Amino acid sequence: MPESPIRKLVPYADAAKKRGIKVYHLNIGQPDIETPETMLNAIRNFNQKVIEYSHSAGILSYRQKLCAYYKKHNIDITPDEIIITAGGSEAILFAFQTCLNTEDEIIIPEPFYANYNGFAVSAGVHVKPIISNIENGFALPPVSEFEKLITPKTKAIMVCNPNNPTGYLYSREELESLKELVKKYDLYLFADEVYREFCYDGKKHFSVMNLEGIENNVILVDSVSKRYSACGVRIGCMISKNKEVMKTAMKFAQARLSPPSVGQVASEAAIETQKEYFDMVIEEYLKRRNIVVELINKIEGAFCPCPKGAFYTVARLPIDDADKFCQWLLEDFNYNKETVMLAPATGFYSTKGAGKNEIRISYVLKAEDLVNSMKCLEEALKVYPGRTI
Repeated sequence: MPESPIRKLVPYADAAKKRGIKVYHLNIGQPDIETPETMLNAIRNFNQKVIEYSHSAGILSYRQKLCAYYKKHNIDITPDEIIITAGGSEAILFAFQTCLNTEDEIIIPEPFYANYNGFAVSAGVHVKPIISNIENGFALPPVSEFEKLITPKTKAIMVCNPNNPTGYLYSREELESLKELVKKYDLYLFADEVYREFCYDGKKHFSVMNLEGIENNVILVDSVSKRYSACGVRIGCMISKNKEVMKTAMKFAQARLSPPSVGQVASEAAIETQKEYFDMVIEEYLKRRNIVVELINKIEGAFCPCPKGAFYTVARLPIDDADKFCQWLLEDFNYNKETVMLAPATGFYSTKGAGKNEIRISYVLKAEDLVNSMKCLEEALKVYPGRTI
């Protein structure tokens, strides 16, 4: 089981704090945006005398409300096409276990969310990475490159849109090109769309659920964690129109009994969150994105593409080894008793040696903290022993 590049440096951060160093956490996608009152009130007002198991597929009223939520996003589904899960993580694991046999292969553009590797290991399947490039902002590689990786064991392709860790937003045209490949080889197309609401610069999100002609091939993964700044609620879902897939996934859902009941109550209430909340959140993340991108690109030898979605970016730095650098920041460096915790991008690649001079930044802190953390990064690069430029 691979280590998490996001969490493996926690002991070093804890030790730095004990030494009196302030640590800016840009390593993990834990927003500081307040959870909406609709959700918090549902938890405060929860008055059931017994917290029971829910249906293994999730509370029916919640699934019905989710159908209305997706309808607003031009996605037509029914409650029996949804299984509620313990976060998007369990949804991914269910999808892998349901659709892939041991030793099957899944193609994923890298860098990708590090835990996809862990879920693949858990399901006994192999990730075949296809590398995307920082120079074009990590756009989807050409379909011809995907096709080169297809073998008799290839059963699926997976995308995260908008992307974690790069923030890249796949266009409709890019997804339509993948559709043709999915049809040609009868593959599953898994899509992690948990950052759907977070699109910038007038860009619109296009869901794989709207790709015509491959309805039975598509598996959608979603979550309330980032949408409502409620990571600890642990509620997500797996969605598919493929009845056989959902019937099999239900066996896994029954085996773990039920998703969290109180979390579902809170998540059902969250659907009533007003548009003004999301407008505020988008405006805030846009401001934060611009700070990070602008300040990194002012650092000599550094490069940061401008992400169009989510709240992450991958930056290239003039360093010899991202893992060493991120640890050094916590162990040996501080600027005015402050330092920054980053995620080395190596953990978001499957290809050995890839991402050695790249880091992922989660711009989830308030603007003032981001300015201070980017100053720490700038000063650190001036004295880092492994600087390459």
